[in-house]
Amino acid sequence: MDTVNNGLNSKLYWQEETVPVADDSNQKLSQEDFFSLLTEQLANQDPTKPVDNDQMVAQMTSFTMADGIEQLNSKFSDFATSMTSNQALQASSLIGQQVLLQGDVGYVGAAGQSVSGVVINQETVQELEITIQTEAGEIVRTINAGTQAAGNIEFSWDGTDKHGNQMPPGNYVIQAQGKVAGESQIIPTAVNRHVDSVSLAASSQGIILNLNGNVSVTLDDVIQIGG
Repeated sequence: MDTVNNGLNSKLYWQEETVPVADDSNQKLSQEDFFSLLTEQLANQDPTKPVDNDQMVAQMTSFTMADGIEQLNSKFSDFATSMTSNQALQASSLIGQQVLLQGDVGYVGAAGQSVSGVVINQETVQELEITIQTEAGEIVRTINAGTQAAGNIEFSWDGTDKHGNQMPPGNYVIQAQGKVAGESQIIPTAVNRHVDSVSLAASSQGIILNLNGNVSVTLDDVIQIGG
């Protein structure tokens, strides 16, 4: 069956009128709006009670300050965004690196991997012992470090028990204990961890480092890079 096209252009049909949707672009008073309002105020003032000069100057000063603060906030927001992006770019260079974090948990990811760190020693310590324990509290290795002067004391564990057997992958607790001024004390430690990836979190958190063993920390938690 043949079809017939009437040849009329649909654009010529009656178009339904639309109402423009207002946006937020005109919701704020500009400097021009302020001076227009000020001009209207002066034009319609009571001749017997004219606007005081000091009052007019105060209004102009207040508006100028408010406008300046708004512009400053906008520029600071742009600056903060730029700084965060730059920080993320720098943090990406940490992927594959070791970072030193204060804490007592090390991670063995595979056979042959070691755990290293430092004992954060503030005073001379005697009979220093560094124990490696499972998360259940079982001691698998003890490192006798003897007497050490004040300062960071480096240590390294090859991932084996006292019999030389390789321990399975997982978290291990590092504990340092010694005698300071004749009294037995627990001494804080810091452990090196491997950085697997970097995430850009909310502005309140900043840069997040994702470490081996499914642990995440902020860049501010890092004491030292490399080790």
